[in-house]
This record gives sequence, structure tokens and C-alpha cells, in this order.
Amino acid sequence: MDGSKEQTPSSESSQTPAETDTTPASTTAKSKNADKNEAKRQAKLAKYAAKQAKLNSTESEKKKEKVKKPKIDKKVDEFIDITPPGEKKDMSKPMASAYNPKAVEAAWYAWWENQGFFKPELTPDGKPKPEGLFVIPAPPPNVTGSLHIGHGLTVAIQDTLSRWNRMLGKTVLFNPGIDHAGISTQSVVEKKLWVEKKQTRHDLGRETFVNEIWKWKNKYGDRIHSQLKRLGGSYDWGRAVFTMDEKPSRAVVETFCRLQEEGIIYRSTRLINWCVRLNTSLSNLEVENKEISGRTLLSVPGYDQEEKFEFGVLTSFGYPIENSDEKIIVATTRPETMLGDTGIAIHPKDERYKHLHGKFAVHPFNGRKLPIVLDEIVVDMTFGTGAVKITPAHDFNDYEVGKRHNLEFINILNDDGTLNAKGAPFQGMKRFHVREAVINALKEKGLYVGTIENPMTVPVCSKSGDIIEPLLKPQWWVNCSDMAKNAMRAVEDGKLRIFPSTSEKEWFRWLDNIQDWCISRQLWWGHQIPAYFINISNQDQDFSDGKYWVSGRNLEEAQEKANKKFPDVEFTLERDPDVLDTWFSSGLWPFSIFGWPDKTSDLETFYPTTILETGWDILFFWVARMVMLGIKLTGQVPFNEVFCHAMIRDAHGRKMSKSLGNVIDPVDVIQGISLEELHAKLHEGNLDIREIEKAKAGQKADFPNGIPECGTDALRFALCAYTSGGRDINLDILRVEGYRKFCNKLWNATRFALMKLGDDFTPRENAKKTGEESLAEQWILHKLNQSAIETNKSLYERNFMAATTAIYNFWLYELCDVYIELIKPLTDADTSITDNAKRKRSAQDTLYTCLEAGLKLLHPFMPFVTEELYQRLPRRPADDIPTIIKAKYPDEEPEYHNLQAEEQFELIFSVIKAARSLIVEYNIQSNASLFIQAASEKIASLLTSQEQSIITLVKGAKSVHVFQKGEAIPTGCALSTVNDEINVLLMVKGFIDIDAEISKFEKKLDKTIQSLTSLQKNISIPGYENKVPEDVREANDIKLKNYQAEIDALTHSIQNFLKLKDS
Repeated sequence: MDGSKEQTPSSESSQTPAETDTTPASTTAKSKNADKNEAKRQAKLAKYAAKQAKLNSTESEKKKEKVKKPKIDKKVDEFIDITPPGEKKDMSKPMASAYNPKAVEAAWYAWWENQGFFKPELTPDGKPKPEGLFVIPAPPPNVTGSLHIGHGLTVAIQDTLSRWNRMLGKTVLFNPGIDHAGISTQSVVEKKLWVEKKQTRHDLGRETFVNEIWKWKNKYGDRIHSQLKRLGGSYDWGRAVFTMDEKPSRAVVETFCRLQEEGIIYRSTRLINWCVRLNTSLSNLEVENKEISGRTLLSVPGYDQEEKFEFGVLTSFGYPIENSDEKIIVATTRPETMLGDTGIAIHPKDERYKHLHGKFAVHPFNGRKLPIVLDEIVVDMTFGTGAVKITPAHDFNDYEVGKRHNLEFINILNDDGTLNAKGAPFQGMKRFHVREAVINALKEKGLYVGTIENPMTVPVCSKSGDIIEPLLKPQWWVNCSDMAKNAMRAVEDGKLRIFPSTSEKEWFRWLDNIQDWCISRQLWWGHQIPAYFINISNQDQDFSDGKYWVSGRNLEEAQEKANKKFPDVEFTLERDPDVLDTWFSSGLWPFSIFGWPDKTSDLETFYPTTILETGWDILFFWVARMVMLGIKLTGQVPFNEVFCHAMIRDAHGRKMSKSLGNVIDPVDVIQGISLEELHAKLHEGNLDIREIEKAKAGQKADFPNGIPECGTDALRFALCAYTSGGRDINLDILRVEGYRKFCNKLWNATRFALMKLGDDFTPRENAKKTGEESLAEQWILHKLNQSAIETNKSLYERNFMAATTAIYNFWLYELCDVYIELIKPLTDADTSITDNAKRKRSAQDTLYTCLEAGLKLLHPFMPFVTEELYQRLPRRPADDIPTIIKAKYPDEEPEYHNLQAEEQFELIFSVIKAARSLIVEYNIQSNASLFIQAASEKIASLLTSQEQSIITLVKGAKSVHVFQKGEAIPTGCALSTVNDEINVLLMVKGFIDIDAEISKFEKKLDKTIQSLTSLQKNISIPGYENKVPEDVREANDIKLKNYQAEIDALTHSIQNFLKLKDS
């Protein structure tokens, strides 16, 4: 199998070593292509043979069908874990006959945790080990509910890296935590409160409502920890952090105060993204822009579900010109905002409106005078009428126009999306009802012009699905300009590496165009802003004016700052009721978990961290802010590397959504779940009845039989096998199930190997070669070495797909399918014969070395099954390592490198494949006699030495005889040419129709002669030696020799069959 190709598990993976008859992939480019071609050829031959067999033995098959017994699935006994929590599992009992993930994964995690294997190992003086330091500040999942499969991918990648680096001998810290997720968690609890008690948060009051959220946090925080443990994450749980804990909360207060004192955080009344549904402001990153191609009817949260509103249209109407019968025509996609219009913009060079310079239009509903302003920035003379209505308090572009021309800023909306007194005569109505009412009112006044379709972008809240409303509000803002420059410079200078490169390009694009960050959120759940308004007695004050605000690490500090600002003045302090954006506290994560702002030993030891692994979709939400704040507050980048994994989609490529029913809980994949149970889980969320029915239909279509039990190891391996730097993963559960079969293969192979090693087997003191290894042993050790090199290289490069492929290929196609099969006769041989005893012991030692190293290679990806099997292996003398977690990870072993052994063994494989093809082609299922013709004594000697290997790996072969060219070809044989030096022959006399075979050989001969003639023509062109690349010429030379050898062999075969016919 091509080592660079993504592996795909199949049903073959569930076979035991004795059942498998699969040839491994060749490592040379030539052999890889030959393998692919051979596989295709064998498939065709097998199909042909099946048809022939069906035609020739219809009656016998019918008889067989009559007596065929029905297939009975083996019943696996229900596993009950009897290991006391925290104690080591009893390995003295015999291995089960089949792999059971529930049994294998039981007890190990509690033992690992109890033994402290996940804690970072430091030197006696408290420093990282000389091998190096590896630290991952695990992205804290939101405490909104259970984890989904995306979290499973995150854990699989991060824990693979953590376990790998731990096995490399480094000091490793994998620091866990949970995020309070302000908007999302408050929204979920509010929905729950309404569904269960028909109460709002205002009915409870702030303190009581926040207590309800803490109850939620305790319930789901524990569930999340449980899920992370099921996924095998090797976290140091003694360091678990919740973003609302005292330590990170103090870091949040310190950051706000420090940046506010420097002027980086400031107070300002500006347009913000307002979500009516959640009643809070949002950052630009929390707004999804939905593209509408034309007229579209949409439902809007907060309205009747059957009610639809029109988007994707442009409505035109006229504004009367003051003291004139003239009207100026404007157009808008949001007619309701005209109630907040305070001006009309025209282009100064537009001749159509020269006479209106300095004039006013009159608002038809409130009589407001609207100045006609000249603005060449916002106005495109060629679009529409060339006149633009300006609503400075409800449109981001208009806001800038309003500032340029000193227009009035009029807010017409209440926070709940109804119109306020400024929106008269529609006060109290909902905004989208007003949209329709305004159009009707314009029609009544004769000002309505028309409506046409118009492509547009609709801003939607990513949390609630509500239509975002630009709203003018006083908020706290962060000036990100200088911090963004430092974050870009960190990447340019190589201090921070971002993978894949597409994410790096996006990094620069976003930071180069960064805007100031609104960090105020009108919520109750989160870090309350440590800012205080100075209420001066008997004085009118602007609540948005920053000069009346102070920050304080506590009330006393705020009081002291206020006294300095306004000495000898009577005042009171009122704390801002808003909370900070969740991403503000999350932005401090890599250093707040170590006790910053205090200069702790943890901060000194573990910061900066090594890598931040996360989804590319939050590169700017979170990663950029961590880098900006990290550099600003600590003077260092918070991590040296960012790895952005793909977004998991379903098997159809759809984004996972609760309403589609395709959101997958990783624990459901681990332990399996029925369709009925999947349906039941939908009722645990906040979906309405219609969404639940839609989700049920989606579940039934995707998982008609539920989700099979796959186990943690199979899930982790599959998720890593999908990961190669792409943007999306279309997850197919059947592929995960295929890796469960791979686990079964590991189990059966190890169980079989332990039987062949025997209870009294003691491994040698080390894995060094003895010099007595057979060709097969040299080959498998070479393959082991290649797998170790490729796996380490791929993990260094963060190519998890290539790493899993290297290990998968070694275990399945080389160790199980070849080496274990080859040594079966030897392990059963009579050891009273000295040579047999030596060969057997050598084969056993090599088998042990491969098992031991193979399990270590696999452990970072599959922690449970590898620990279980590793604990069953006998140990080398002086090996007192208690767990595979602490074992040394296999690396390059130069003495295992053996290209000659690989080349010789590949030649044997070529012969084996040719023999298999002949046996399939002629449908000889047993007692097959093979003959191998070699061109030289050297090749003949090699083939003779491997006769037993060929018999073992060619199913149905009874004997193999090697002879050299010049010797007579046995009469009655079919032939297959391996290359110009080797032919494989199969005795078919008595099994075939001779005339048909002669005809077949003649056709093959004609086809080969044609190919030879065509090739000779190609290499005879003028300037061939100079025009054609050397590698192509070399390949053509090999083809030429092979064609000539095949023609000779086919001619001899035809002659032999003719003699056989005449005899």
C-alpha cells in the first residue's frame, strides 16, 4: 500500500492473522504502481473465475445452498468492570477471544490519573527535563452543554501530541479548563427557565438568576470533564481552571484596569451590533453575513413562527423638498429606518441636483428638516437615483456620513426591538411590523415609488439567529491597532508559526484591517466590568462620557481614583452593570491559568506555552486576541505555534446543526446508541417541536440503525486519520467503525503472537540485532524502522493523516499480513532440531520487538488498547516502566535500515503476486504446483531460500520448484512473467481446455508484440537520447526487456501446450 496514501479500513481488518491473505505494499515507486495494477488485474481475474465457476458448477452450488447453515453472530458477554477505582486492572486472566472496547477501556484512565502519570515531570530543582518542554493550554469547551464531535477532534489531536512528546521524554503539561461562555450559557439557561417555569431572568433578579447558571455549570462542567476522560485526554486535572474562578477573574480585572489606565480601553458612544433576541451587543465576529440573491421571505426570532418578512428588495420613495412641490427619490432595503433619517446625501458633481445644494427635505411623518449634504464618498451617481437617505444612528456607513456632516443622531429603537417615541407615529410597534406599516403609510401619502429585487447581505446573530440591528450605545472599546501590528510582527519574525498556510494568510488579512473591539455585553453571566460611573451630586452628566468613569481593581481603588479626578466634590460610585465579552477573558487563557499577574513559578516554568491547537473558525475570535493580549501584557507570544484543524461536517458535507439532527456526541460513537435513544436526546435541548421532528428525520436518514459501538481508540484514530491540513472533514461513522475492526486486528494479532511466544518466553535485554536474522526478519525490522521514521516526521509536521497511515500500514499489511503469517510454520517446527530452535528463537525475538515497538508507535493515537496489550507483553530484563505512557517512543534505528533486504523481499513478493494471479486465473484452489524460472544462479539461490515463504503466502500452493533458464520448462504449465529475469509457472495440465489456453496465449503474444513495436517506434525518434528525460529512458529500457522476456516466455508456453495437445 502506498505509504503516502490515506488508509481506509475495511472489513478485512477484522480477520485474524491466520485468515488473512493480503500482500503488503511495495516501498519502491515501481512496486507501488505494480501493486495497484496487480490489484486491478486480480479483481478482474477473480470476477472471471467466479463466473466460470458458477457456470461449471451450478448444480453443486445449489446442493451446497440447501445444506448451508444460517450465519449466527457471536454473542459477546456483557462486560462488568470489577476493578476498584484507581487501581490497576488485573492482567492475569487470559485474553478474551475478541476485542471489546468497553472491556479494554475500563479502569485504565482512573489508574493513570491516580498514579499521577499526567502530571508534568520536573527535574529535582523544579526545572523542565533536558529533553525539552511541551505545554498545551487546552481550549476550554463552553459550559453550554455536552461536547460534540468537534471537541473529539480537538482532544484527539492535542492528546496525541501530548502523549507523543511525553514518550519522547519531555516535561509535558496538558492543562484543562472550561469556559463560562457568557452569551451562549445565559441564553441556554434563560430558555430552560422559560420552558420549565415560564419565567424570565427579570422575574428572578440578577443574583438568583446567576445562581441558576452556577447550578447549570456544576452539572454540565462535570459532564464535560467526564467526556474528556472518556476521550482519553491526558490532562493534569489538578490544574483544571474555570474562567470564572478566582485566579482568571483577577487576571481579567487587572487587564481591564491596566489597559483602561493606558487609554487602550476607552468609553465611547458608537454604533454596535445589537441582538434584540439576546438583548446584548455583539462583536463583528459574532455576526454572520447571510447572502440574499433576491426577494426572500424569512422568519425572525421573537415573532410568530408562521410570520415571514421580506428581504432582498429595494424600496423607493420620495422626500418632499422644503417649500417646493418637488420630491427627491431615495431607496432603502430597510424602510423602517427612514423614521431615523436626518439627512440626504448627493454627489457634489451630480448635475441633476445642483439646484438642491444647501436645501432641505421634509420628513413626511414628523416634519423634521433633513439637510441635503454633498458627499462624494458614500454616493455613487450611477446607482439608483444618486440620492442616499442617511440614518446615522442605525447604519454603519451612515454613521460616518453623520460625523462628517455633523448630522443629528436619532435612535428610534428600544432594546427589545420596538420603536420608541422618536419613531412616532409607530411607537411601541415591533421593528419588522413597522417596515410594512411605513410602506403602507408612504402609499397613503403618495410618496411610495416602487419595490424591486435587490441582492443584499443580511447580518444575523451567530448565537440566536436574530437579525442584527445597528444601534447607538455607550460601550467600552479596545483600541487594537498597535496590538494587531505586534501580532503580525510575531509571525513575520518567526516567533509564531501558523499552520496551515491558508490560516496564516487570513491572519494577516484580518489583523491588517482590524477594527476597535467592543467588549461590553448587556448580560448578567460573566465578569462584571470593573468600571464605575462617578455620580456627582446636583450635576447633569453624560453617561457615555469617559471622563466620569474610573476603573478599579476593587471599590477602594475606584474611590481613590474618583477622589483624584474630582477632589472636594460630593459623589457616589455606580458600577457598570454590563459584563465583559467572553473572548476578553478567554484572551488571557494561556497565562491566566498560571497565575498571572503574579510572577508564579508556574508562569516562569510553563509560559510561553508550546502550541495552541484549535479550529480555524475561531482564529480571530480567540487566537488573535490571545496573541495581542499576551504580547501586550507579558511581553511574549503566548505560544510558539498555532495549528488550525478542520471543521467537521457530516458525511454529506453539511455543517453540523442540532436542527438537522447530525450533531454527534463523541460518547455516543464510543459506546454506541440506538436510533430511539438518539431521538430521545433531542428533547434534552431547546429545540421546538418542528425542529425536533426535522432533526429526527435527519437522524433516521443518517443513522437508520443507530450508531455502532466503536470505542475511544477507533474514534481518535479515525479523527486523526482525517487530519492533513484541509479546511473540512466529512465524517463517515462507518469509517470509524472500520477502525474498530483494526483494533480487533491488533487484538487478535497480539493474542496469536503471545500464544506463539509461549508463557515461558523472556525477551532479550535489548532490541539490537544479533546478526542471525532471516531475510524476513531483516525486512520487517526495516519496515518497522521506516514506520518509526515516517510517524515521527509526520507528527513533527502535524500531518496526522500521514502518521496514522504509516502505523496502520506497518501493523496491518506488513506485520500481520506477512511477517506473522511467515513465521507460523517456524513457531510450530520441531525445536529438538538445533537449527529449528535457533530460527524459532530469532523469529520470536523479532516478533516481540515488532509488537513492543508497534504498540508504542500506536499509543498516542490509541491509548487504551495499546496499554491493555502492552501490559500483557512479557518485559525485557531491567524494564520496570509501569505504563506505556512512560515508555520511550520508537525513533530511527540505523542498524534496522536494510535496503538490500527490502529489495530482495520485494522480489519475493512479486513472485508471490504472480503465483496468486495464476492460481486465481485457473481456479486451482489446492495442491497447486509452482515452478519459478530464474535467469541467474544468484536469483535462483534467493528464490530457493524463500520457497517455504512462498508456499506459506500463496494460498493453495503445495510445492515450489526453482530452476534456471536453459533448463526444460515443465510441460503443461501456464506462465506469468515477473520481469526479464523471472517467470512463474503453474501446472495446469488436467485442469484446463488446451485449445482455449493456446488461443489465450496467442492473443497475449499479439498484444505484447504490439506493445513492443509501439515502444520501439517511440525510442527510435530522432534525438531520443537528448529529448527524453533520463528517468523516462530508463523506464523504457526496463519495459523493453520485460516485453522481450514475456514474448520469449509466451512463445515457449504456446509450444509446450502444442506438444501437450499432440501427446
